Amino acid sequence: MKRGFYTIMSAQFFSSLADNALFVAAVELLRTGGAAEWQRAALVPMFALFYVVLAPFVGAFADSMPKGKVMFISNAIKVMGCVLMLVGLHPLMAYAVVGLGAAAYSPAKYGILTELLPASQLVKANGWIEGLTIASIILGILLGGQLVGQAVASRMLAFDFPVLDTGIDTAPEAAIFIMIFIYALAAWFNLRIPHTGVEMRAMPANPLQLVPDFWTCNSRLWRDKLGQISLATTTLIWGVSGNLRYIILAWSAAALSYSTTQASSLSGVVALGTAVGAAVASMRMRLDMATSVMPLGIAMGLLVILMNFIGNVWVAAPFLIMLGAIAGFMVVPMNALLQHRGHNLMGAGRSIAVQNFNEQACILGLGAFYSLSAGMGLSAFGAITAFGLVVASVMWLIQRWHRSNCVQYRDEVEHLLKIARHDNPHG
Repeated sequence: MKRGFYTIMSAQFFSSLADNALFVAAVELLRTGGAAEWQRAALVPMFALFYVVLAPFVGAFADSMPKGKVMFISNAIKVMGCVLMLVGLHPLMAYAVVGLGAAAYSPAKYGILTELLPASQLVKANGWIEGLTIASIILGILLGGQLVGQAVASRMLAFDFPVLDTGIDTAPEAAIFIMIFIYALAAWFNLRIPHTGVEMRAMPANPLQLVPDFWTCNSRLWRDKLGQISLATTTLIWGVSGNLRYIILAWSAAALSYSTTQASSLSGVVALGTAVGAAVASMRMRLDMATSVMPLGIAMGLLVILMNFIGNVWVAAPFLIMLGAIAGFMVVPMNALLQHRGHNLMGAGRSIAVQNFNEQACILGLGAFYSLSAGMGLSAFGAITAFGLVVASVMWLIQRWHRSNCVQYRDEVEHLLKIARHDNPHG
């Protein structure tokens, strides 16, 4: 791997670490403030909101300047969201601002991989990035859980700045204050990401011109016989896993009577399994083999339902590791294939923006459904059953879709697979 790749990894690690610790802190801030269950569940779709609303613009923005600069600006927006949360803006609104920063960050984070590396290294690079991201999710969730716990929080709140009154009086507020410094560290790494030499594409004078361009890119990727399969698969997996992050917190409280600090530790276990699965996929899978992982998605959906029958942490921990490993093994090659097809069809930033739009729209839709259901009294057990059935059935339909493509468009699929086997984008 080129040296700049490790700088990208470092920046991604600390930004993702803060994202996940902040999520736990925001959940606890709402809980201690007496907010209803549906508001805590709504944190997930609120984070996804700007991914969907600004999808036509963030890809072009990422392609308009060096991606390290884009990532720096994005982390600055995340810091602003933390500050707004501390000065009293409703946590749901402030967390949406953090989501705005994340929406701008993502096309640059993944898009720079296709600029920096050849196609033959994309699966490996995705394995490293996803593995490191999952490690940051584990540590971020654990960090957030510990920061809002009484043992650590009492020591942080006892610390007094001379002269300055911060106005930070609760454990969640202290945790959010710490996140500002972690985002700042990520921004420092952003400034050290090298230029890839890829020609920048200027933003149009009228940004609204990007809307039809975005829908053209979206349609182009959905029409591509490999792009559509990888996009459908990653959209589903991320849509469900994005909401499971909160559902596991709710399930841990219902099934195991866990506090937020204890439940955050169990959420980290899922991420641990995902890291293992991502690492194995990066070593074993090739770009042209990506579609072979689809049967695992059906199995994953059925396994999710089995969570309802687990009431012991010693059974839950290895089960969640296995669940995470399946997700990690699936996502890495599918993400790589999607990036490869998108880069060839429309450019890195725009293709990642299309991917984010579809995935975050799925997170937004499923999150809104869960939040509404929680407001109407649906239990965590019912939500888990619904999610499992959705994953298994939709993955089965996607698998049949790909098989149909292999029969009806055999020559086209073979040509695209041939391109995926070579670093030369023209095959």
